[in-house]
Amino acid sequence: MAEGLLGGILGGDGEKTEDASSITLQPRSLTAIGKIDSRFQSYNVEMAEVIGARFWAPYNADGTTPADKYREREPLDLRTNARLRNLARALGPAYMRVSGTWANSTYFQDDDQPAMKEPPFGYVGVLTRTQWAGAIDFAKSVDARIVTSFPVGAGARNPDGSWNPDGARRLLRYTRKIGGPLAGVQPINEPNLGERSYLPRNYDAAAFARDNVAFKALLDIEAPDVKFVGPTGTGDVGNFLSNTRRGIVGNFLFNARRGILGMGSFLFNIRRGIPFTSEQLLSSEPQPKFDIFAYHFYTSLSQRCIPPQRAAKPEVALTEKWLDEADRHQNFYRALRDRFAPGAPIWVTEIGQAACGGDPWAKTFIDTFRYVDNMGRLARSGVAAIFHNTLTASDYALIDDRTGEPRPSYWAAVLWRRLLGETVLDAGPLKPGFHIYAHCLRGIPGGVSLIALNLDRTKGATLKLPFEAERYVLSADDLLGTTAKLNGRPLALVGDALPAMNPEKIGSGAMQLPPASITFLALPRAANSACR
Repeated sequence: MAEGLLGGILGGDGEKTEDASSITLQPRSLTAIGKIDSRFQSYNVEMAEVIGARFWAPYNADGTTPADKYREREPLDLRTNARLRNLARALGPAYMRVSGTWANSTYFQDDDQPAMKEPPFGYVGVLTRTQWAGAIDFAKSVDARIVTSFPVGAGARNPDGSWNPDGARRLLRYTRKIGGPLAGVQPINEPNLGERSYLPRNYDAAAFARDNVAFKALLDIEAPDVKFVGPTGTGDVGNFLSNTRRGIVGNFLFNARRGILGMGSFLFNIRRGIPFTSEQLLSSEPQPKFDIFAYHFYTSLSQRCIPPQRAAKPEVALTEKWLDEADRHQNFYRALRDRFAPGAPIWVTEIGQAACGGDPWAKTFIDTFRYVDNMGRLARSGVAAIFHNTLTASDYALIDDRTGEPRPSYWAAVLWRRLLGETVLDAGPLKPGFHIYAHCLRGIPGGVSLIALNLDRTKGATLKLPFEAERYVLSADDLLGTTAKLNGRPLALVGDALPAMNPEKIGSGAMQLPPASITFLALPRAANSACR
């Protein structure tokens, strides 16, 4: 638990502290510090979901990991699932990334025949036209633009080991034929994991450089308006667990001395670590020139991939050290961007509570604090878009894939989409136990939107504003429950539709911020000159 509550100066023009738990904020004076993509808050639909494959299995009822960490999934119904479409539509406009490790070794069956019973040699899965057309139709219906990746494993290699673009070319041409809203391609998902990403055994940084020349040449011919996204590395910085225990580097280089982690049918030994760093890949010659600089960030590893006793526990969820991880990773990758792709927008194309599907508590209200705080921090520090992993698969998903019910973080996602505009404002430095983020209010010239996170589990706080506001307070009776409340009322779907999510009107002066709560505020009368 964070020590103390507010204390000191919050920071920013016109802000002051009146006592230890009371802050006065002048939204009219907040200055602009950046812009985010209009599709900043985006999500992943794993290729394993689209084609039907083995993905992270649900935990047992008692929170333990099942003997088989994976569960065979039927292809996700993207054409007729009205509830899923309604829920995704409420998050639009967005990017929908269809990728993941499976995409690195999925064969595109470019005909209208039934799906092959077995994939061709060198592949582990098959994507049919019908499945891809369903993903495109879904994206169109929910105002999403697709980001995807190519097969790069043994089946997509020439005899000399060079990449064969034929499969990717067929996918791009079919996408164009049916009007797919393709925004970007990251050719390889997590290339610095080498064989774990189905890359050839002898793959190295020089091969990565050669591949990227071929990738870019293909895009220039087949999809010149599509953004070239990369390198999408992971594990360069370490995570919360490695950082606080033994300092071993890498999301997949934790201090486990035994055990294996599988991706689909591919198993690898944790002790081997990451074969390449993102810096090594970016330093290869000829250096790849990415339009979008991308990386992956998970705060931790879930108990599926490390001994459960070593996994992060929910007690850390509201601590500064846990939430600071987003800044630590962003600082590292932003420095790489500045060296190798100066000026390129930064995308975090996978982000979530913990890799390997999330811990059991990833689906509960307590992880909503990380979700919102990650977005606030990353928007403030110059990230243009984040892709939450996932929309509806495993424990870290925004939507429960078995019941179709929204998880608590989903409701925060809806409020972010409705209230926060693209201009990021400076709300001052973050204080232990109390974080405020500010943006221009979506759709209201001069308006300001605020997010106030009270991380203290027992103490309330007071925020004072000079004019009336519309308030949306997210809270929960049980921080480890799956029900969120809005202004004291439980949130639940009405059939397949979202409920009314109306604010409370409050006057100027002091407002109370309950313990362990997330408050969204709309201030249409702020008259902030940066928001006109």
